[in-house]
Formats: sequence, structure tokens, C-alpha cells
Amino acid sequence: MGNTSLGGNRVQIIAEAGVNHNGSLELAKQLVEAAAKAGADAVKFQTFTADNLVSKQAPKAEYQTQTTNQDESQYEMLKRLELDLDAHKALLQHCLEKGVEFLSTPFDLKSIELLDNLGLKTFKIGSGEITNLPYLRKIGGLGKKIILSTGMADLGEIEDALEVLEQAGTPWDKITVLHCNTEYPTPMQDVNLRAMQTIAAAFPGLQVGYSDHTLGIEVPIAAAAMGARILEKHFTLDKTMEGPDHKASLEPGDLAAMVQAVRNIELAMGTGGKRPSPSELPNKATVRKSIVANQDIHKGEAIRPEMLGVKRPGNGISPMLWDQVLGKVAEKDFQADEQIFFEHLRTA
Repeated sequence: MGNTSLGGNRVQIIAEAGVNHNGSLELAKQLVEAAAKAGADAVKFQTFTADNLVSKQAPKAEYQTQTTNQDESQYEMLKRLELDLDAHKALLQHCLEKGVEFLSTPFDLKSIELLDNLGLKTFKIGSGEITNLPYLRKIGGLGKKIILSTGMADLGEIEDALEVLEQAGTPWDKITVLHCNTEYPTPMQDVNLRAMQTIAAAFPGLQVGYSDHTLGIEVPIAAAAMGARILEKHFTLDKTMEGPDHKASLEPGDLAAMVQAVRNIELAMGTGGKRPSPSELPNKATVRKSIVANQDIHKGEAIRPEMLGVKRPGNGISPMLWDQVLGKVAEKDFQADEQIFFEHLRTA
């Protein structure tokens, strides 16, 4: 099996299902369907085995203790959220049928192999793996497209990771770096969206994007306007479900609203050239003004300033040519408010 690969000129929107399937393949398929209906380009899950990811004594993150059973360990929580090989195959096929790309973040070396064997053309590296040298080398050696999240990292760590990926065999033109904050939900004052542009400036020629963990949709929309090529946002079928990430995720209606807003922003950004748009060209005659007679002007009179006025519509002589009208001689009678045209004037 294979899948299409993120690319093209428009902003690519990844609907992050993550572990919001709660370990249920049926729920995972419903998430795929919701992402497709919302207009996302891809839906992303997480590939791991708890035994390879976390020690049995590892504590949960603070946000996880607030949204899951406090009596279970991080290992026990993750064990419930694993997706096996058959589930991955089923989800990949379901994504193909629904017209969205299947993505998944691997969290260990065997998970990388699993996804590579499934034929994925794009690999997502989570923020927690940016300092994982063996992991980076393995993904870099595949030569596939890479999306690198950079939560908790500084520019030096990003540079180190890029160097590892490049030396392993993946050139920069295949890598997109996502600015990210890993707190769920991210406080607005900690988003620091301009850091995305800092990353772009620090690594010229590298594509950048944004992985969002804020509540709401305004920050990813702003990221699109600031040049993000890829946007990633968590979503769920129901924010009230038990699980570590549901509370900080969008429900399907909000995901669809975000996608539509980003598409509108793409259209609104335009080419950058400053010229009248096709839709506003007809407004010129209505909104702009022309030179008119401010009083009755008789044939043979020389035009003086007090004889002229400026009024709508704008289909006559532009007021910018005011000085060229002054001193001309009227070759016809003009009534007050009548537009003046050069064919009815002569040089004195």
C-alpha cells in the first residue's frame, strides 16, 4: 500500500487525530471521516508500543493527569492507546478511500520501520524526538519528506537535528520545520508565533509551518497569513471524552471552520502586486470623480479655477489633469454640473 504525499503551493492542513481514537479502530475510522469532511489534507495518528516508548515508572505530564485516570501510570495509559499493524493497514486504506493522506508520528525505531513498510512518503517527527540521534538518523536515512516539530527546542537544537537528517540522506528541500509549543493547551502568551519566521530567517530555503496546541482556531489562521506551509491541529469527535488530548482538540465543526478560514486567507493573501482587482474595476467610474462645470460656462470663455468643480462619476477628465484644463477655451456652452471633456476645449 502507499499514499499520496503532502505538497503543492497551498497550505497543507493536517488534522491531528493522535490518540483521540482511545484505542478503538472504529473510532479512529470515524476520525478519518470527520477530517475528510472538514476538508483537511491529511489525518495523523501516532505509532508506538508502550514497551518501547516509556518506562513503567514514568509519570504523566501535568495535562495528562488532569484529563485521564490519575491512578494509572503513563505506561498504562499508553498501553490502552496502541494501534497494531492491522489497525494501521485498515486506517491507511480508509484514508485512501476518503481522499485524505494517512500520516502517523512514530515514537521508536520499530515504529519507523512499520510506517516505512506501509509505504508512507512523509514522516512526522514529534517535538520529543528532536534530540533523539538514532531516531533522527533512521528517518533521515529513508530519504522521505519530513515534517519536524520543534516544541521545547531552540535554534541550536533545530540546527543540530537538521544536520543529522541531512547527513543521513535527506536534503533540506524535503524538510518542513514546524514551530510548536508542547503545552496542552498552550497559553496565548506562550505561542510566540513570530518564532516561525525566525526559523525561516535562520535557515533560508527551508519550508516552515506551525503545529498548534492552543484552544480555538485563530492562531493557526494567523500562522497561515504569516507564511506557514503546513498547519497541524488536534481534533476529536467529542471534547468531553476521557483521554489525554481531547480537551485541547477541536471538534469537527470547528475543524471545518478552521480549514475554511485558512482557505479564505490563502485567497486573500494574493500575489502582492498593487493594482486594481477585477472585482473593483467597475467601481472606478462610480467612486472616483471627474472635472465638471461649477457654473454655466459660455462658448468662447477661457476656463478659470472658479468655473470648475470635482464630482462623481469618474468617467470624465481626472482631477489630476486640473492644471491642463485651466486656460483652455470652451468650444461649447457648459451647464453647471456638466462634465467637461477635452474634445470640447481648445488652446487659447
